Amino acid sequence: MSHDPLFCPLRLGQLSLQNRIVMPPMTRSRAAQPGDVATDLMATYYAQRAGAGLIVSEGTQISPTAKGYAWTPGIYSPEQVAGWRKVTDAVHAKGGAIFAQLWHVGRVTHPDNIGGAQPVSASALRAEGVRVFVDKDNTPGFVETVTPRALSVAEIAEVVNEYRQAARNAIEAGFDGIELHGANGYLINQFLDSESNARTDQYGGSLQNRLRFLREVVEAVGGEIGMERVGVRLAPLTTLNGTVDADPEQTYTAAARLLGELGVVYLHIAEADWDDAPVMRGEFKQALREVYPGTLIYAGKYDAARARTAIAEGWADMVAFGRPFVANPDLPERIRHDLPWAPHDPATLFGGDAKGLTDYPKADGSAA
Repeated sequence: MSHDPLFCPLRLGQLSLQNRIVMPPMTRSRAAQPGDVATDLMATYYAQRAGAGLIVSEGTQISPTAKGYAWTPGIYSPEQVAGWRKVTDAVHAKGGAIFAQLWHVGRVTHPDNIGGAQPVSASALRAEGVRVFVDKDNTPGFVETVTPRALSVAEIAEVVNEYRQAARNAIEAGFDGIELHGANGYLINQFLDSESNARTDQYGGSLQNRLRFLREVVEAVGGEIGMERVGVRLAPLTTLNGTVDADPEQTYTAAARLLGELGVVYLHIAEADWDDAPVMRGEFKQALREVYPGTLIYAGKYDAARARTAIAEGWADMVAFGRPFVANPDLPERIRHDLPWAPHDPATLFGGDAKGLTDYPKADGSAA
């Protein structure tokens, strides 16, 4: 289907992508312990899905204190860089492209996940009612977050440098670029949204001040690896992990304009996708298109028909399919040939072994 909008090639920075289908970041909690190192099993998982135009890795913590959940991978140690090199080599061998999602969870963690330290955030405001996964003394389970402490200005500069080093590490590990996780209530989001940022210094208060941390991180990683290798994920209407903004359309249109001015290669918008979630208005999407000139990716319960419409109407350039990629390693071919999508097993999403990770077959029943 050469006329299919999802299968028109796309230039993304220095990359020539084979289609407009994105495998977005999805936490799978299977990193090797101790050390939070990507494994051979993870390399197989990503390589099976290399038919996507672009893969974005699961969230990958930039430092030991950036970690929010047990068994998630990092990218700050030599062992972690070597583990991720196995993944990128496997994806590239299949002709795929892969970005690393760089992740600092801020307050969305617990001391048990970060060596007993107190979590940090834009402000000393707890993520009320939010639970995170820990593995203390080989007893995994969910616990509620604690009250974080506000980062000092000097500490903010240190975190920005952690992002810079993580971006350098990602390129050393063979990634084609990086995506900054600015969505779903994690650290960048905690600075950005008005109700999670109570600061009165240059990082809080006005919208321009709340955008400052995002700007500084983007400038740091772009200066390190080139803006043509930097994407950013935002979630304007989500209330996940306790972050809420008083005027999300104003805030996120301004963020998109800033990212366009800085020259990041793509903006990845995660739409709220639970059953009674707020709907992202078409006018809002058009506003983002007007202020951001780069590649726009959308994610959030898209099927093939909605994805084709989004691209044909011009407000999206690529579309990400999250959980469909879990059980359909050959999802692009299923879309191309209008084949059924297999359902995933929710019980195997987080943690475990190959079951529910690499054992899903192709549409014809053969092994992926």
